[in-house]
Amino acid sequence: MAKSSIIVILLLMAIHYVNAQEVVPLYSGEIPGAKTTPADYVENTEVRANGTLSVTKVSVPTFTVFEAPKNIATGTAVIICPGGGYGALAFSHEGTDVAKRFNAIGVTAFVLKYRLPSDQIMVDKTYGPLQDAQQAIYLIRKNAKKYGIKANRIGIMGFSAGGHFASTLVAHYNDLKITDPEKIALRPNFAVLIYPVISFEESVHTGTMKNLLGPNPADSLKHYFSANKNVNKKTPPTFLVHAKDDKTVPYENSVLMNEALKKNKVDTDIYLYEKGGHGFGLINKTSDVDWFNLLAAWMKKEKF
Repeated sequence: MAKSSIIVILLLMAIHYVNAQEVVPLYSGEIPGAKTTPADYVENTEVRANGTLSVTKVSVPTFTVFEAPKNIATGTAVIICPGGGYGALAFSHEGTDVAKRFNAIGVTAFVLKYRLPSDQIMVDKTYGPLQDAQQAIYLIRKNAKKYGIKANRIGIMGFSAGGHFASTLVAHYNDLKITDPEKIALRPNFAVLIYPVISFEESVHTGTMKNLLGPNPADSLKHYFSANKNVNKKTPPTFLVHAKDDKTVPYENSVLMNEALKKNKVDTDIYLYEKGGHGFGLINKTSDVDWFNLLAAWMKKEKF
C-alpha cells in the first residue's frame, strides 16, 4: 500500500475517533459578547501537508471529551488548548493526540476548540479567549461528577499560542469575564505550557500578539497579557517544555515564566531541549527524551 494511502487511512481513523467523542458547547444559547456571525465566516477544517488537522474560523467554541478508562482513571483532568498563533488550531497533534496519551495514564482530557480572536465575531476580541478559558473550567468543574473527575484536580495545558491562552487563565482566573452564579473557582489546579508564548513585552511573538491585541496595542495590554508579569503566590504549579533553538517562539518565554514562578515560591519545573524547533507536539525527533513521561512523573510528584 502506498505511503500516502496509509496516511489517509490513519487520518480518517483519527477523525472517526474524534467524532466518536462527546462534543460539548461551551455556552448554551447566545454567546456573551458575540456579534452575529457573518454568513461567510464558516468554520474550516483542513488536513495540512504533514497530515495534521487544522481548524480555523471558530465562532462556536466547544470541548471534546476524552474520558480515561474507568479501570485506570485517577480522577485528574486536563483541558488541552492547541496552538496556532490565534489564527488557527493545530487540533490533532496539539490536541486529540495528546488527549489519547493522557487517557493512557488515567487522566481525562478535554480538547478545547476555542474562538480565535476576530473583530468579525466578537465585540472585544482581546478578552474573548480568556472568556472561553474561564467558561471551559467553569463548565468542567461544575460537571466534575458527571465526568468522573475530582474538582480539585483539573489542570490546563497549552501549546504555543495555546500556551499563551492557558497562561492567561493561570494569571487572570480572578478577573471574571463570564457569568458564574455558583461562584465556582476558576483557578486551574496545575498548568502545562509547551513552547508557550508568555510575554508581549520581552521575546515577543508578534503574530500572536497582533492577532489578539491588534497592530498597536497599549503598553497596559501588553503587560496584562504577559503572564510572567502577573504571577503571584497563588498561581498554580506549572510544568514547562521548550527547545532552545525555537526560532518561532524564543525559549526565553518559558524561562521568564519559570523564573517568575520561582520568585513567588510556586512549584515549577522546566525541561529545555537543545534542539527541536517549534511545534513538535508530543515527539521531539531530535531527542530520546520523552517530555510527556517527564510531565507524568511531575504530576505524580505534585499529587495530580
